[in-house]
Formats: sequence, structure tokens, C-alpha cells
Amino acid sequence: MYLIAYITNLINTEEPLMNIEKAPFGKINSQDVEKYTLTNDNGVSISVLTFAALWQAFNVPADKGTVNLLLSSDNLENYTNNPFYAGRIVGRIGGRLKGGQFEIDGTTYQVDQNEGNNSLHGGSNGFANQVWQATTNQTADSVSVTLSFTFTPAIDKFPGNLDAKVTYTLHKDNSVTIDFEGTTDANTLFNPTSHAYWNLSETYNILNHTFQANSGSHLEFDDEKIATGNLLVNANTPFDFNQPTLFKDAIDGMSNTDEKGFDDILVVDPDSDEAAATLKDQDSGRSIKLYSDRNGLVVFTANSFNDVATYTNGPAHPYQAVALEAQTLSDTPHHPNFGDVTLKANETKNYQIKIVPEF
Repeated sequence: MYLIAYITNLINTEEPLMNIEKAPFGKINSQDVEKYTLTNDNGVSISVLTFAALWQAFNVPADKGTVNLLLSSDNLENYTNNPFYAGRIVGRIGGRLKGGQFEIDGTTYQVDQNEGNNSLHGGSNGFANQVWQATTNQTADSVSVTLSFTFTPAIDKFPGNLDAKVTYTLHKDNSVTIDFEGTTDANTLFNPTSHAYWNLSETYNILNHTFQANSGSHLEFDDEKIATGNLLVNANTPFDFNQPTLFKDAIDGMSNTDEKGFDDILVVDPDSDEAAATLKDQDSGRSIKLYSDRNGLVVFTANSFNDVATYTNGPAHPYQAVALEAQTLSDTPHHPNFGDVTLKANETKNYQIKIVPEF
């Protein structure tokens, strides 16, 4: 009896070990959707869906149990039946593409115009609308899940057969990396990103979060939210996040705009050593640092959220969370000074987003 009690005590007090679990998460178009939950030795876990390679949860220890840092739902329909791309990976390119057109080496291509005259987030049948194949890997220092899908012109109207991979890795130090890989057999575009929404608090909005960004300018848009090519200086405007700034104050500064908040793209300095942005909840002290190897960061404060979806912290509503989408600047094919997201035949491109939490 005493031996059994001793062994039981050891089991109950032992630290959690790196772990990967798989569970069903509903169906879409008769396809099964799976949820993969990765847990590290510190009790931190992330959950990823095979639908849209979607980041569904980032649970960290709190005073009472755990807190999910992401806008999240346990119901697949809350992800599939709303227009806000919550948690999804978007691509082949993130953001808006003017006229749904681009040119590579003198050839003009036309892709899906799913937002008025323009293409948004890779069109209506892009990365965010597929059920991906998953494989997992576990080491002494990390757990990961890789989502794979081959896109063809028949699927998303972009040229080339694109072998796309998205790998989420939870590390022993609690950081999470999202690695994107694309290989194609014909010239195409590749500029995917994560459309995860963050709320680090246990409240219903992010107004008491501070935000700091490594940015001196942002993109100017036309009436269709298409980049004009001009860069606007952040200093002395609501876009000045050089120092930690309360979102409530910054959003108040946008009260005379149609958006009543942010749906904008900051120009950031790609740097593996310096965070592109830092988000912190003033109530709990929880924070994340976001690192990126690309020069753009979309900041969307959910200004237009409505109750079409319900998340674990309530029906969707403005300022419920903030999307931080690290990518190369939007509409790049029409603005060569923004960068180059062309993926040439038989080439491979890799991008990475890294999130470092403190709690």
C-alpha cells in the first residue's frame, strides 16, 4: 500500500512532459477536421486545426488554471462562417492585391476578385479555405506539427503547383515559431501570414493593452484599402507606437476616421534580434513579443467585428482582440520598392514568425 501511495505521489508531482495529442474538431465539406495540441514541459500548450492550418489556442499558466492568449472558439462553425479569418493561415499572399492582377516576367495573371475589384488573402479558395494534411515531430526541446497542402491553378487560380508547408513549433522556452515554406514548378507569388487575433487579458477587449512597434512609417491606402505606394510618417499621429501606447488612447485618436480604429500596415524592420512589436496587457502583466523576417505588420483592432461569430470570451464585437499579421508589405507586385514575393519555378522560399510570451 505504501509503495503504491509513494509511486502515485511521484506521478502526481512529476512535471508535465512534452506531449502531442490529436482530437476530432468537426467536419467541413464532408472532410474531417482534426485538432493537434502540443504541450511543453512547462505546461504551456498550443492547439492547431487542420482546417486553414488555424492557430486555435495558446494556453499559458495563470493564477487559476490557464489562459488562452488567442481569440478562440471550440466550435468549427465560428471559424468557417465569418469573414474575419480568425486564427487562419492566409495565402498564397496575405493582404489585398489590386484588381486581382499581377505580372511576372512580362506575363499578366488574373486571380480571384473576392473583395470588390480586388483579391483579399489569396482569394476565396486559398490557404484559409482548405483542410491540410498534418504530421508531427517531437524532440527533447520542442514539439511541432507541420501542415501540408499542394495548391494548383484549378484550386486558387494562381499559376504554378505550389507545395506549401506551415510548421508550428512550441519550444522548451515557451516560444512559438511559425515557419512557412513554398516550392513551385512555375513562377507564382508567395507571401503567407498568420491571421491570429490576440487578447492577453481575461476581459472582453484589448483597450487596456499597450502596443509598441519597431516602425517609423505606415502605408497610405486608397478608398478600397489598396496601397498607393506612399509611406506616411508615424510620428505625432495615432500610428506612433515608438513607445508603449495604450490601445484605448490610440483608438481614440482614430475617432474621426471611418474605421474608428486600426486596419493598417506598419513598415517594420526585419530583424531576428529585435522584436517587430510588443503587446502587453496592463491588468495581468502578460505580454508577447513578435519577431519577423519581413517588412510589414498588419494591425487590425477588430473595428468591424459583429456578432456573426461567438468566441470563448463572448460574441464578436469591436476591439475584442487585435490581429498582428507579419508579412511582406501588401500589394507588393505593384510596388517593387515594397519587396519581392515572387517565387520562381523550382525555387523554395522560407519565412518565419516567432512569438515569445511572458506571463
